[in-house]
Amino acid sequence: MLRKTIIFLLLSTTLYSYTQEKIVHDLKVQGNKKLKASFIKKIATIRAGSVLDSVVIEQDILRLKRLPSVSHAYYQVFPSEDNQYNVFYNIEENFTLIPSLSIYTTNDDEFAYRAGFHEFNLLGRNMIFGGFYQHDIYSSYAINFRAPYLFSNKLGLAVNHQDLTTQEPVFFEGETANYKYRNKSFEVLGLYELNFKNRLELGLNYFVEDYKFKGENVNNRPELNVHKWLVKGIYEYNNLDYFYQYISGFRSQFNFQYVTSTDGMLPDFFIGWNDFFYFKRLGEKGNWASRLRMGLSTNDKTPFAPFSVDNNLNVRGVGNTIDRGTGVVVLNTEYRHTLYEKDWFVLQGNAFVDSGTWRNPGGDFDDFGKIKNVKIYPGLGLRFIHKKIYNATFRIDYGHGITKNATKGFVFGIGQYF
Repeated sequence: MLRKTIIFLLLSTTLYSYTQEKIVHDLKVQGNKKLKASFIKKIATIRAGSVLDSVVIEQDILRLKRLPSVSHAYYQVFPSEDNQYNVFYNIEENFTLIPSLSIYTTNDDEFAYRAGFHEFNLLGRNMIFGGFYQHDIYSSYAINFRAPYLFSNKLGLAVNHQDLTTQEPVFFEGETANYKYRNKSFEVLGLYELNFKNRLELGLNYFVEDYKFKGENVNNRPELNVHKWLVKGIYEYNNLDYFYQYISGFRSQFNFQYVTSTDGMLPDFFIGWNDFFYFKRLGEKGNWASRLRMGLSTNDKTPFAPFSVDNNLNVRGVGNTIDRGTGVVVLNTEYRHTLYEKDWFVLQGNAFVDSGTWRNPGGDFDDFGKIKNVKIYPGLGLRFIHKKIYNATFRIDYGHGITKNATKGFVFGIGQYF
């Protein structure tokens, strides 16, 4: 009887030790300098008194590594007392006051640039504030503010203002006319994080579009000054993992906009597109990266179609807004390889193929398969990367078209192309 009692007590003690939950005694933050520890604790899921769960902690670490202010993060767990544990989040910070620069040229001697500054960790709370100046024949500017966790660990706000002026080719039947195009806008967006992988943005944009004909208007082409309202919605699924310059995983971002106009010549229309991103580590130094964009808009037969073929947006080397369409399919794929790495510096080479096709305004889905609408531009590039400064990747790409009436040219910029 005594033997049975002792065995029962031993089994009970063993089962209790296995079933008793491990509890977080405290969450501590180390290594941060500018980034506030209170902000990290605000967006973290693990809190004092919660169950110690490695899956939840690893999600917190991934969330931190996605912040512009963090170059790398990892965690440690140490026992405290009474089956409680201290969790340490270790932070390696980025420098976050970042200049931005984009320069693009073609063999037609086009030259344009965009230069600016953004602070990606304003007040140590991962708020983004900044702007840019652009010269693309004309002068333009923009000011942006974005605070994803302004109100809580899920709810934030973004406010944007821009005044962009460019020379835009507008494609009439049998003629390409150049317009001085100005877009002045004010935008407010609400930002909401559903969970670790899913987020929403919803907002309103008021803007004025102004089209002025350049040169002698012998064919009496239209000039417009139109006030518009735009309702915007964005849904993003993000399952990317970062290790310094390397990225792995899948991300999808869907954008939908409905635009209403005060001018009958520019009727109300919708535009929607989805960007699919896929990244895969190849060996120790390789990274395969791809982006597929598929989009459609209202198929009005208008020279002011919303999707453009552009050197700095979708096809490297093609030129500055050489065509427009009401539908788009673009695939960018490239192999990135680390050629040299020491301490904070990385030299990366890449080989890419940018390809795309567009639906003509008022056209059919068959347009996507027409040779004249297809652009294929392979090329090579270099990346100069600072591992401790957010987005500090200076890129040089050279694209050379292999389809009909192709061009070639360099594209310079800050940050990866996608």
